Amino acid sequence: MTGFGLASADHENVKFAVEIKSLNSKFLELNLKLPRAFSEKELVLRNVCSKDIERGKVSVSINIERSEENLKGATINAALLTKYYKQLEEINLSLGANSSNLMQAALNFPEVISYAEEEANEGDWDILQSTFHVALKNFNQFRLDEGAVLKTDLELRIKNILQFFSEIEVLEPLRINQIKNKLNQFLEDNVGKINVDQNRLEQELIYYIDKLDITEEKIRLRSHCDYFIETLKSKDANGKKLGFISQEIGREINTMGSKANDAQIQQLVVGMKEELEKIKEQLLNVL
Repeated sequence: MTGFGLASADHENVKFAVEIKSLNSKFLELNLKLPRAFSEKELVLRNVCSKDIERGKVSVSINIERSEENLKGATINAALLTKYYKQLEEINLSLGANSSNLMQAALNFPEVISYAEEEANEGDWDILQSTFHVALKNFNQFRLDEGAVLKTDLELRIKNILQFFSEIEVLEPLRINQIKNKLNQFLEDNVGKINVDQNRLEQELIYYIDKLDITEEKIRLRSHCDYFIETLKSKDANGKKLGFISQEIGREINTMGSKANDAQIQQLVVGMKEELEKIKEQLLNVL
């Protein structure tokens, strides 16, 4: 599910900034970037993310900016630099070369320049942890707001499916009579009304119409739609469950379409399928 959360804090000329972003994913894919000074805290932050975020391709970026007076600069080993420079100068003269970048070459030798690693104390960790939780709260609120929009849209799609369903319920009884009339007319035109065995015809009609009956599909479809709305209102993370219910809805719609034997009903089935596809697309954004 997409989301975004940002938080920052200033403490003793040090700025802490945390940014959390996520894209849709079936599982939790966490990319965590934090300063080396806090590398030992990575597992703690990962556990919090796994518990609170659950799903998504998540990027967590933690940045610390220190003021100039708090920065620890690089240290140059003057004795080692001098030694390397003199050796390079002797080699340069012996070869008769005319190199003008001996100083740069000497600076690139190992251990000539050393950088002091940033150190973090418990006070820094407390500030960073607090900032992280604020960013996480903002991130979750962003997803809640987006979830409310998705909920409204999903409810509308189910409502549309039920509207198509209501129209099918009106047409479905008429369909049976139309089938009976067509068969009767076909037999009268081809064998003559007087030659039709009415008892045998009634038996065949019962068998044929039973194959086209969609009563069970109608009951199950309405039940699945009601269950979808009930699950949608739950506070738990039910994205996968809603996906399973939408599959069951699709199964009933497809069966109704295959049994319809009526152009108007099949058009309504197509409309229901379109709404269901939109539901499935949106469910990719639901936890």
